[in-house]
Amino acid sequence: MSDEGGPKEHEPHPRGSLYSDEIIATKVKAELRKRMRAVRRATPLASCEARSEKIRERILALPEVEKAATIALFFPIEGRNEVDLRPLDLVLRERGKTRVYPSIDPDTNRMTFRKVSDFSELDERGRGFLEPAYDAEEIVCPDVIVVPALAAAPSGHRLGYGAGYYDRALGAAKDAFSVIVIYDYQLLMEVPTLAHDVACRYVVTDTRGLAADPVVT
Repeated sequence: MSDEGGPKEHEPHPRGSLYSDEIIATKVKAELRKRMRAVRRATPLASCEARSEKIRERILALPEVEKAATIALFFPIEGRNEVDLRPLDLVLRERGKTRVYPSIDPDTNRMTFRKVSDFSELDERGRGFLEPAYDAEEIVCPDVIVVPALAAAPSGHRLGYGAGYYDRALGAAKDAFSVIVIYDYQLLMEVPTLAHDVACRYVVTDTRGLAADPVVT
């Protein structure tokens, strides 16, 4: 079979193409997503809630959260056993914090963070989780962004669902204190990364909190 028209050996790759290590990383990420989804899905709901409670406690204990005025949370996707931050919303509201939630524009596919006063202002818009109204007030750079993940590494890199919503949002909110929340068994020594992946500053599990060390691989 002829490969005429493709890059010849020793010639530079054409702009926009994936190098072999990027192809491998992409494949590994896809396989790791399947495995981590399955492991989390198999975790009993009671265990998820007990672990989520400990994670919420650790988030509240962070100095960055204590001094923050605006905090981005997320509503758990139905049936995926994600870390449940819903009780945290009430505590932060009582402490006078502004809470914002992800909202994905159906036309541009861009994720923004928008203010809510309570859960009655959130609606399911076809993605399995509740979102604010598209015209709710946008906060471009919350003080703290709490980030979901399927897995994470001590470097602060995470394995998400693959759509890139959080990588783009974190790239636009560089001054935010970004915190990955995962169950402790989701903390891996390393996760494959690509050039567009944005590392977070901190990782919180049900047993520990880690300041991200970008030199850890």
